[in-house]
Amino acid sequence: MSFTKLNFGTAGIPISTEDRNTENGIKKIKELGLGSMELEFVRSVNISKEKAPIINKIREENDVILTCHGQYFINLNAVENEKIVASKQRILNAARIANLCGAFSMTFHAAYYLNMEKPAVYKTVKENLKEIIETLKQENNKIWIRPETTGKETQFGNMQEILQLSQELDQIMPCIDFSHLHARYNGKFNTYEEFSQILEQVEKALGKKGLHNMHIHTAGIEYTAKGERNHLNLKDSDLNYKALCKAWKDFGIKGAVTCESPNIEEDALLLKKTYENS
Repeated sequence: MSFTKLNFGTAGIPISTEDRNTENGIKKIKELGLGSMELEFVRSVNISKEKAPIINKIREENDVILTCHGQYFINLNAVENEKIVASKQRILNAARIANLCGAFSMTFHAAYYLNMEKPAVYKTVKENLKEIIETLKQENNKIWIRPETTGKETQFGNMQEILQLSQELDQIMPCIDFSHLHARYNGKFNTYEEFSQILEQVEKALGKKGLHNMHIHTAGIEYTAKGERNHLNLKDSDLNYKALCKAWKDFGIKGAVTCESPNIEEDALLLKKTYENS
């Protein structure tokens, strides 16, 4: 899938959707003037194989882009082998259904360091992701698999790790959560220059294709010295979303921005309006 613009949308079905289900959520996205919606498989893959093609048809009819967030219960660096096996299966199950729904991208929190050396953790995560991609290729599933930048230093997923995986493995691209990066480093990454630095890193590692095929998460965020605490509405947080939108505009990025604020569609519309006026 190639993009002509940056699309804004919600993490899950918009709150204002009546008769809340995925199909009506997609229609509501269109009605609101937004362009994307994220399928939230964070607890379980809650769409059946039979229902997925129906969702894809509604997505196409409403010209809405879909992304997917996989389950929280994933750790590709678990000590117990059965947990790694289960984690890989959860990623595959989400990727399969998301692909049938017409989603172009599936993201997840990849691993925890568990007090291990970072290079060793990287190697383990890479090996497990490689196996996942090999399985998807055998199934002719071309959905982008995107480890996400994470909000705590105890979690695998800094910019360097995510970009390196994207360079070294097929079908892997980053999901950049700007709020997580802001929280992970206790308030850093909150100026136009710092946001530009992140996008420059993407372009240096992945070229223009990295900027033109983006899956982004953004929300207001509360954090401590240990990192992310919880999501907030943008206007209740210190995230400099105006500077962030200007950086997106100036770098000409394309793809999908998923808003994860509690008031998902209100802040998605705020981001869209701010971006368009930047």
